[in-house]
Amino acid sequence: MLVCHSMNDQLLIQLENVTLRVRQRFLLTGTSWRVKQGQHWAVLGPNGAGKTSLVCALTGDVPVVRGRLSFFQLANRRIRVARVSFEQHQRLIAREDQRDASRDFSGRFSLGVTVNGILLEKAAETGRRSSIVSRVAGELQIQHLLERPIRVLSSGEMRKVQIARMLIEAPDVFILDEPFDGLDPASRRSLMRIVDLLMDASRAVILVSHRYSEISPRISHVLALKDGAVAFQGRREDVLTPERLDGLYPASQPASFCLPSTKSTGAPDETALQVLVAMKNVSVRYAGVSVLEAVNWTMKSGENWIVMGPNGCGKTSLLNLICGDNPQAYANEIYLFGRRRGSGESLWEIKEKIGMISSELQIRYRKALTGLEVVISGFFDSVGLYRNASEQQIEKARQWMQVLGIAGRADYIFSQLSYGEQRMVLLARCMVKMPPLLILDEPYQGLDRANRLRLMNAVNSIGRCATTSIIYVTHLPDEIPACMTHMLEFKRSAGEKYKIRQARWRPPR
Repeated sequence: MLVCHSMNDQLLIQLENVTLRVRQRFLLTGTSWRVKQGQHWAVLGPNGAGKTSLVCALTGDVPVVRGRLSFFQLANRRIRVARVSFEQHQRLIAREDQRDASRDFSGRFSLGVTVNGILLEKAAETGRRSSIVSRVAGELQIQHLLERPIRVLSSGEMRKVQIARMLIEAPDVFILDEPFDGLDPASRRSLMRIVDLLMDASRAVILVSHRYSEISPRISHVLALKDGAVAFQGRREDVLTPERLDGLYPASQPASFCLPSTKSTGAPDETALQVLVAMKNVSVRYAGVSVLEAVNWTMKSGENWIVMGPNGCGKTSLLNLICGDNPQAYANEIYLFGRRRGSGESLWEIKEKIGMISSELQIRYRKALTGLEVVISGFFDSVGLYRNASEQQIEKARQWMQVLGIAGRADYIFSQLSYGEQRMVLLARCMVKMPPLLILDEPYQGLDRANRLRLMNAVNSIGRCATTSIIYVTHLPDEIPACMTHMLEFKRSAGEKYKIRQARWRPPR
């Protein structure tokens, strides 16, 4: 039940004994919570605890089926609530996909709406002057993105654009759902400063996070969830103790990890190494702006490459050239598995040899399938399941879900799973076919401490024991698996351009 009230004791939002429903699941039974003006909350908890469902109830995206959710008023108007999240990113891309049909029908080729376009849309929706777009873009240092289509942005760049939209909207309650995921260290520090500035007496900020290090000193209150219920809540200094944090998250997983039905082949002989990827003087441009310039790079089987660099340096474009998702691959000299791109190979011949986890894939996987069906779709390289799987394929899919700790989610609809659970499902989807090349683009996004360790153990086992080579994209050096052998790093040179540095990887001591 949803009720609006007049302002009383500076209350903004109140939940009284609520129960939420996500499809056929009931969550957070009997939950009560009060958010006041000037309070700033961190919402913590492991994957699947109900954090995103709780904040989605505040924006009307998850129904309250029992109890009362009340919104109070400020200056004779109902308070405004806005949220930055992975799901919002997904909606924006889905809207672009829907618009493609009308563009195709009209015969006008377009990569879609630009960053400037969606920011101007938000300004018009909220009655703000168009000049606010350039001001907010300057505050977030995204002026260089304004003319880029949103569908070519990296997940980190898109996160900044989402926050820009929210700043234009100027809500009374800011909900930031894992806002730092996908950001490089400099962008994290910049966003943390902006979030700190938002935490004033005129509004409330609600930060959803898995990482204690992301909780600003200005956070005043903490709400912790576990197993679909409130574990504790209250003033930060009263409830946020090491003992409570240790009890909130699952125990760490053991270091050992057993790959399903996989025989260790050891490292291949150096003289027999197969070239998996070769790029010769490769360049990519959007709207006259260079994203990649004169890239020369070769990756062989048995090598595991780390790819590092700041947001916007070209990492996502590099991966899209490999996966066949960027048409500019045909205008460049690129070889995959010994064959030049554009020499008659089909997209499916490329994809059958590649497994990939990325926010972009997760955003586009919107089919109404169960977790098990999503994993099985990996055998056919399809977004959706259009063929019957064999008993052996179903068993292999279940084995991978078991070792990744998500066997209990096999029958849940993929969209009902938490962001972190979805990511583990997509790793299982990649690995059922044991591809020659596995691409992991910021794989720990949205994962809690236990699942990060579980995934790192899996990646180490794959990289050391399997016939699969790995491209691993990250911003965080402390999350680099021990199996990595080489590094490709984007370094800023003169102006806004980036040069690539290549080296053998030596873990820091």
